[in-house]
Amino acid sequence: MLAAAVLLGLAPITWLHASTSGDRFAAGQTPHRPVALVLGAGVRPDGSPTRLLERRLDLAAQLYHQARVEAVLVSGDNSRETYNETDAMAAYLVGAGVPEEKIAGDYAGFSTWESCVRAREVFGVEAVTVVTQSFHLPRAVALCKRAGLDAIGVGDPGQGTDRVTATIYGHFREVPAAFKAVADALLRPDPTFLGPYEPGVDDALAVER
Repeated sequence: MLAAAVLLGLAPITWLHASTSGDRFAAGQTPHRPVALVLGAGVRPDGSPTRLLERRLDLAAQLYHQARVEAVLVSGDNSRETYNETDAMAAYLVGAGVPEEKIAGDYAGFSTWESCVRAREVFGVEAVTVVTQSFHLPRAVALCKRAGLDAIGVGDPGQGTDRVTATIYGHFREVPAAFKAVADALLRPDPTFLGPYEPGVDDALAVER
């Protein structure tokens, strides 16, 4: 009975890993996609990205500089006047050498599923490289594929003493989060905000490097 319960509890995360095994890459081996989608991961009280988010943005900047992507869509939470992940992410990328005109911002990426759906439905993205931590990557890629994107992903492994605690927490968090991911994949709920088409990604892709 206990063994069956354990297997049932691990089924969602096992599905996420198995269904995306061929779609997750190391940064130096990532196939070309037009757009990198960077998922938000919090900002500090001073408005700067958290260390985990910085690592995602560093990966996105690397992909851009290696011409593995042509534009970057940063998707974060700006639900409160005093909290703005999206602008913090864009500013960090500019500081990392990504031209401002090559960055588009989604201010209503309140969850992984919502970021994926809005990338497809609001920004018109069709093919994407999802950028996040390695522990989050199977869920992120699976949900983006379910949202209709030709999605692959690259993840930061989160090694190093400054990120160990957050990485361990992230791995444990993925087990219950996988249940919600399966529900989102099956039910395909509408995001909090959908809204009209936004040309930010189109404009970024139209700018020559």
